[in-house]
Amino acid sequence: VERAAALAAGLRARGLTRFGIDTPVVADMLALLAASSATGAEACVYPPEMPAGDLAAAFRHDVVVSDHEETAGPAQVVGPDDLLDEAGDAPRAESAPVLILTTGTTGFQRGARHDWARLVASVRHPDPQPGSRWLLAYNLNQFAGVQILLHTLASGATLVAPESRQPQAVLETMRAHGVTHASGTPTFWRLVAGTLDETTAADLPLRQITLGGEVVPQALLDRLGVLFPDARVSQIYGATEFGTAVSVNDGRSGLPLTVLDRGDEADIQIRVVDGEIQMRSRIGMLGYHGEDAADAGWRATGDLVEVSEDRIHFIGRRTEIINVGGAKVHPIMVEDVVAAVPGVAIAAAYARSNPITGQIVALDVVARPGVDTDALEEEIRSACQHLPRAARPRIIRFVAELATMGHKLVRRRGATDDDERTDA
Repeated sequence: VERAAALAAGLRARGLTRFGIDTPVVADMLALLAASSATGAEACVYPPEMPAGDLAAAFRHDVVVSDHEETAGPAQVVGPDDLLDEAGDAPRAESAPVLILTTGTTGFQRGARHDWARLVASVRHPDPQPGSRWLLAYNLNQFAGVQILLHTLASGATLVAPESRQPQAVLETMRAHGVTHASGTPTFWRLVAGTLDETTAADLPLRQITLGGEVVPQALLDRLGVLFPDARVSQIYGATEFGTAVSVNDGRSGLPLTVLDRGDEADIQIRVVDGEIQMRSRIGMLGYHGEDAADAGWRATGDLVEVSEDRIHFIGRRTEIINVGGAKVHPIMVEDVVAAVPGVAIAAAYARSNPITGQIVALDVVARPGVDTDALEEEIRSACQHLPRAARPRIIRFVAELATMGHKLVRRRGATDDDERTDA
């Protein structure tokens, strides 16, 4: 708190109204975000996967607060300690904007302009939970990370920030600090679950598991239920632009159809139009960076769904559809089949250009340690024979790890001729 006050004084002294944050030190991120909210300066935490110079240019930041020596392009780099000033009494800002970037798994990040007052108002204020420990598996440049921070503060819990977000390091942090609540993407939980069995999972005192940001497969929910039978498992649906819309904990993949029945008084409303979810939010963003204020009406999310009986099932993102000779293939359909093959740790399907069909399905696979990849390839191809012909992977690559951003799969990469395996 003292550091945040001193940073706020430094922001006022320099007259900064907008700036980027490029540091791996979570404590400094928190202090800078708190300082910006006090002064009304619009802060933006940069994702660690992207060059700071590119982001500073894209979002027109003249100043980047960073402990890195390298340049941030045309922006001036100021170290956190250099920004400190003597704190004193000062009026709080009338508005407190913050720029939160979209993940960018299907393109360059967009900046969603939020206001801290609206973000805080959207947090459900639970009973005090001073004994709870929440894992920060997201980065604070992500909307979900900000939500975890606000929920932890509202409940008086402890925030546990791992030094690394590699699954093994995260598990060691969870054990060492007794994490009771953990929220992450399905990709994150697949990687974590892949390193555990029922005996090793029993060492973790988890009471709450939350998944969000991607489609949640039923197989993953079932696996987490086996590993952590005493934990409550919840799915969160929302978006950087709209906020958290739905929380589901009935153990079934997808959303209940009742989410479409919310009245006009609801903060966030949901509807399905032509197979795509649309949302309307009173607590969402003010608008995108560089654009006019957001329209308060319905907005398309890009999330494609199928409605079956009492459930809304997610089938993927509009931007990730693979067009194979006019047949539309959703990567998740392929990935779910491949993930069920013994020996597969995780897989990602994506489009590869083809002169005959326009696109074909390519597949990157991370095999479990010690698995014969030649035999595994045959098992994968056999399992995929049950898919429509257009959805069967023509290229299979075995890789050490998958491309991710913010622990979400990136399905925009292609294969090289040197390491691909193509069927006849």
